[in-house]
Amino acid sequence: MTEVERREKRKEEKEVVAMADTAATVVEQRRFGADSQHTMRGLVDSVKLVGASGFQCSEWVEEPTLLVIRFEYANLFHTVTDWYSAYVASRVTGLPNRPNVVFVDGHCVAPLEDTWRALFSSVRYAKNFSSPVCFRHAILSPLGYETALFKGLSENINCQGASAHDLWQNPDIQKTARFSEFGEMIRAAFGFPVNRRRTSKPVSGHNVLFVRREDYLAHPRHGGKVESRLSNEQEVFDALRSWMSNKLECKINLVNGLFAHMPMKEQVQAIQDASVIIGAHGAGLTHIVSATSKTVILEIISSAYRRPHFALIARWKGLEYHAINLAGSYAKPSEVIDKLSSILRSLGC
Repeated sequence: MTEVERREKRKEEKEVVAMADTAATVVEQRRFGADSQHTMRGLVDSVKLVGASGFQCSEWVEEPTLLVIRFEYANLFHTVTDWYSAYVASRVTGLPNRPNVVFVDGHCVAPLEDTWRALFSSVRYAKNFSSPVCFRHAILSPLGYETALFKGLSENINCQGASAHDLWQNPDIQKTARFSEFGEMIRAAFGFPVNRRRTSKPVSGHNVLFVRREDYLAHPRHGGKVESRLSNEQEVFDALRSWMSNKLECKINLVNGLFAHMPMKEQVQAIQDASVIIGAHGAGLTHIVSATSKTVILEIISSAYRRPHFALIARWKGLEYHAINLAGSYAKPSEVIDKLSSILRSLGC
């Protein structure tokens, strides 16, 4: 090895140690509540260079690794933003395979950790490191409200979605396939086939997935009030079931989407099999990121929750989207049936 190569190697090793030290610093900050802003800027500000004399490393991680701070880790929407940020970070840095993930937060194991493990090569916790760990190739993943997905809710990002196959045939700089590819990654992680061609749903029948919502606190330390998004959800579901049972000219299956009681693989299965996804505004609708290209979305929005989350995700996915805006939190079953009937007619039913 030449002297120039040795200098370059020492420089690289110092930079990697700085990254590892940053991870440890963030863990300590989170543990004692010092990381009050919880932003990527705080993480970068904590970086410091370590001299050659202070360079010690008990373990080298050679594979590319994403350093991730989970945000609202108990909420599906916020966790999906973290998944998407980690996915995009791996894509824009040109990683050929799914990277390893190291959580540099102080959170405990959460129910959605199994999906992290399905999506990425491995998952570790920096807080469990008992001695210095060095990364040959460490990548900082965007964080929480700083992510592109979340920024789009408050800033105008004029971007339409399309499938990778469509953009390959008809290039358009105003469209992106990134969200469609992200959905493919989720489906593939659970062993479902990925068909990039824009195909229609089976003509033998249509699944209408009703995403049910159970009132809950989005975070274990949440101090807010639990409010209903659809006060007569069961009434609407029962009315739809009765209406579909009498619609003899077309086979329609109403799927009871009790996601809170279903393994993640079954949730993804229900999403990809659906011709229409209907539900009240809530985290469960975040699953539309893994819907197939012909899926139609119908969101029921109470007056207290008129937010653009799922309309924008549908746009970024290139999905057909409809909304029923309520005066309060009560939905007239007849209005929901009329809207769904119109959608099904457009699907040839």
